[in-house]
Amino acid sequence: MTLTVSCPTCQQQVTWHEKSEFRPFCSKRCQLIDLGDWAEETHKISQPMQSHTPLSEDMIDALEDEFLLNNKFFVEPE
Repeated sequence: MTLTVSCPTCQQQVTWHEKSEFRPFCSKRCQLIDLGDWAEETHKISQPMQSHTPLSEDMIDALEDEFLLNNKFFVEPE
């Protein structure tokens, strides 16, 4: 079964598989439009974090490492 999702920016249907480089977006353009919306604070998380566990430096570093591994878009080329 092939999963298809709507691009969050333009609503075009996107097939969800490894070859879909920009998933859930249909293109680099839509990905950058969404990033710009976050940067301009058009998008925001509406509820505060529910966790009562304070984040340690090690926890933050682990989260950042995991994020960068899964989001090559944010890694500067070497």
